[in-house]
Amino acid sequence: MIDVVMTSVGVLLYLAATIVLFKQLALQSSDKNKRLALSLGLIAVIFHADILARHIFTDTGLQMGFTHVASLATWFVASLLLLAAFKKPVENLGLFVLPLAAFTLATEYLMPVDHIIDATAHRGLGVHIMLSILAYSLLGLAAVQAVLLSIQERHLHNRKPAGFIRTLPAMETMETLLVQMITIGFALQTTSLLSGFVYLEDMFAQNLAHKTILSISAWAVFAILLWGRWRFGWRGRTVIRWTLSGFITLVLAYFGSKYVLEIILHR
Repeated sequence: MIDVVMTSVGVLLYLAATIVLFKQLALQSSDKNKRLALSLGLIAVIFHADILARHIFTDTGLQMGFTHVASLATWFVASLLLLAAFKKPVENLGLFVLPLAAFTLATEYLMPVDHIIDATAHRGLGVHIMLSILAYSLLGLAAVQAVLLSIQERHLHNRKPAGFIRTLPAMETMETLLVQMITIGFALQTTSLLSGFVYLEDMFAQNLAHKTILSISAWAVFAILLWGRWRFGWRGRTVIRWTLSGFITLVLAYFGSKYVLEIILHR
């Protein structure tokens, strides 16, 4: 019963925060609605965190089923976004992130997938998993920022900036924020990969090989992007395309392989 109540309240709070953000954009209102949306969102992530803590940390190990991990990843993304929004003009990303967090929270309750990992038997494995999800979450936030930047660029080039576009920060600011997210996410992904090679017995075992190869490919895409930005000053569409390519590869590496193994093959 407690899970039903906590999940319902969390979902409703996420959706309420989304509605307030949408109202802020539609009316082009200022800080009052922003503060209300962030407050509702932060309460939602507290409820979400309580549910995750009770579901993931079990007596037999870490519950890392597909829907639980998806919920954990969106919780990370939502938390990072809401905290950053107090200092940076990124609250508009909440229009994409908060409904997704609500959806995965509801899915975790309605369609749980069991996959227990005995983290105590493999020291450092829990750290590796959390680093991976945190890196994925931050790079996912960067991907959403890249989508917004792409929409903004298209509207400005067409000289038809809609109300939504007019509320966004300048393109240069948006791009700077994007590169900052990628830089931190790339550092976390690097640490995650290194910890995997240290704590996992064989990163190229049969059930991990495709995940490892795709993860390294995604790492290489982000590495090239950051190098191109530093060396050649890549901007605009080039940065957007590389960001989205890297994130899609990362999604296939983690959630693609996890979906096939757990949902389709039931392994």
